[in-house]
Amino acid sequence: MDLLQAIILGIVQGLTEFIPVSSTAHLVFASRYTGIYGGNPEQITATMAVIQLGTLAAVFVYFAQDIWNISTSFVRDHLALIAGKRKEIEGENKKRPRWLSDESWLGWMIVAGSIPVSIVGLAFKETIEGALTKDLWIIATMLIFVAVLLQIAEYFGRQRKGIKELGIGEALLVGTAQVLALMPGASRSGSTIMGGLFAGLSREAAARFSFLLMIPAITASGLLELVEAWHILPEGSFVPLFAGTVAAGIVGYLSIWFLLAYLRRYTTTVFVVYRIILGAAILLLLWQGILSARV
Repeated sequence: MDLLQAIILGIVQGLTEFIPVSSTAHLVFASRYTGIYGGNPEQITATMAVIQLGTLAAVFVYFAQDIWNISTSFVRDHLALIAGKRKEIEGENKKRPRWLSDESWLGWMIVAGSIPVSIVGLAFKETIEGALTKDLWIIATMLIFVAVLLQIAEYFGRQRKGIKELGIGEALLVGTAQVLALMPGASRSGSTIMGGLFAGLSREAAARFSFLLMIPAITASGLLELVEAWHILPEGSFVPLFAGTVAAGIVGYLSIWFLLAYLRRYTTTVFVVYRIILGAAILLLLWQGILSARV
């Protein structure tokens, strides 16, 4: 993989990680177009996972104040509990224990929402990293399937709750929806925003919780793949990989800003339509034999 190939992958990753259109689907085409690693699925998967660390950095930068408030409140409230100095804390969320602040409770909601994908991800790690996850039949099907679910969520979701109104049930619902993101073409943001809408969150709150929920999942997968990438990627790959990761971070930051601003005013329908058109086009090209399902 050379510098240009890595930057192209980074830009594609940054554009599509947060927009609910499936980064995997677009990265598969980008990896085919650039021809990295001769189509080796394990090396491509490792590269994608490491470049995701760039978009993770974008989340840390964009939500730095939120992350700081959640972390410091979480530590403070639990230290007070251990020291026997817990006291009732004022807050908006009526579902939390009174000795936890809204920020601490949100920290627990991120933990709860991360449990389903952690269990399933570890159980099916080899399958997730294999060639099946680059199969265009699966990618196209999941593009359409999640698009339909997202549109149903738009129609039936109450879209009234803010992020500070999350309860265990809502967090687990969004976390369970995130399991779909293990399937190529589903989209992590698309799946979790869909789950958030079904849980009654507003579009912006669903997107915010979606991005915060990405932190444990992407950190774990990215660091694990970084260790594996050190062993399976060819020599000379890491300088381009670093450049691609930086590109993903910069473009990813702009994508977060765009999506949150967009969802304050509009529905996700434009992304639903795009997913269905793209998925249908891929299925047609596969059926006609113009595209091969795998490299």
